[in-house]
Amino acid sequence: MMKLKLFASIAIVAATLAACDDTTDTLGNSLTNRTDQFDIVTDTFEVSTRSIVADSVLSRSLYSYLGRIKDPETGTYVTSNYTTQFSILENLEGTNNIVFPDKDSIMSVVDGQVVADSCKLRIYLNSSLGDSLNPMRLTVQELSSPVEEGNAYYSNYDPESKGLVRSDGRGITKSKVYTALDMSLSDSIRNTMVKKTNLQMVTVPLNEKYYDKDGNEYSNYGTYLMRKYYEHPEYFNNSYNFIHNICPGFYIKSTGGLGVMSEISFTDLQVYFRYENNDSTIGVVTTLAGTEEVMQTTSIKNDKQSMTNLASDNSCTYLKTPAGIFTEVTLPVEQIASGHETDSISSAKVTFTRLNSKKEDSEISAPTTILMVPKDSLYSFFENKDLANNQTSFLATLNSSLNTYTFNNISTLITDMIIAKRNGDASPNWNKVVLVPVTVTSTSTTSSYGTSTSTITNVANNMTLSSTRLVGGADNKRSPITISVIYNKFKEN
Repeated sequence: MMKLKLFASIAIVAATLAACDDTTDTLGNSLTNRTDQFDIVTDTFEVSTRSIVADSVLSRSLYSYLGRIKDPETGTYVTSNYTTQFSILENLEGTNNIVFPDKDSIMSVVDGQVVADSCKLRIYLNSSLGDSLNPMRLTVQELSSPVEEGNAYYSNYDPESKGLVRSDGRGITKSKVYTALDMSLSDSIRNTMVKKTNLQMVTVPLNEKYYDKDGNEYSNYGTYLMRKYYEHPEYFNNSYNFIHNICPGFYIKSTGGLGVMSEISFTDLQVYFRYENNDSTIGVVTTLAGTEEVMQTTSIKNDKQSMTNLASDNSCTYLKTPAGIFTEVTLPVEQIASGHETDSISSAKVTFTRLNSKKEDSEISAPTTILMVPKDSLYSFFENKDLANNQTSFLATLNSSLNTYTFNNISTLITDMIIAKRNGDASPNWNKVVLVPVTVTSTSTTSSYGTSTSTITNVANNMTLSSTRLVGGADNKRSPITISVIYNKFKEN
């Protein structure tokens, strides 16, 4: 084992810290007020790692995903499908929501009954991986029952096998061929879409005759929604009532084409009709949106055997998404604690170095952000909607210049592990953490002084296609992974 010990005076350390970057910015508060009571001890220990296959991950990303793409690293295919529900903006006063205008004002009427002039479902693509000109096909299927809130849905969740897709032969099943970039649009509009200042939209008309589960016939799905609104306005008071009584949602599958995986920003339903306002007939649209406020799930289908084969390569470790491979890290906690029973750990820094792809022509983008989380908390972290707290869970961003992910200070995690071991509370995985590729959502606020502050609001499993190899593994032939530790050691009188 590599080990280096260095004893120095506080004055020398203070001068050193002043020249350092933010990797040691947590040390000053613990040292400056009692500078004559401590010596500084530094030590370096080797860290062991291995790849572990993730059977599935929690499907709670801000975005859904749709498409089918070939993984150039394995030669196998990854398919993404998703479900979505639609929300009703709840009326805070408790009265009925005005989703449609007064029935007597509706001018879209046939044989004395309200009808919708047309109805369509719109799917907004936020971005796409692959050749955006490849023709793809999706199929929209009506759900017979909602995907219920309050449960943890993982990426291997299949609503068809769970019997949630309507199967009486009369539910909506509608296919649409599309491209991730619409060539029928002008160059200027397409350019703004590529820059994400606008969104590509796939429109699926729902204008055929529709039959509800009781066998009632409607001219289209919009007509069904409108008539149900006037029959039972209480079902439109909130999203729960709407989802459980009117529209459980839709399952949107990738059913044709290859080479594109799209990130879905949101999906909505639009109902067009005419009504009278101030003696004028006005054509309007009611929009019901599928947003993060209602349940959305993404289903991932990939080749588990290919993941297992990659994970068996002990000359490195992998970080691979979606629902692919994580890196398990065994921290040398006992060695770190040995001989330092009365010392405190002020810093513990570990860096993981990325290896380039074995084949230049099969390069897949590496995960931008990874999470370090205790192995025992691997699932509960996401199920509980936790955020990285820099105490027991940490985020690191890929440094593209150095090709590294660095966790600058995990000393609190190491200390917690030491205490658990000493108290007899340690689990079998007490000294293990897992590196997981994640997507992070933040919000920015600006103070009255013009200072901008970014706050992380969501950490979710990365559901896009990404991959990288890391230095490590049982048969690592490169420089070992190390953790650098700084102790505060009380001086003896």
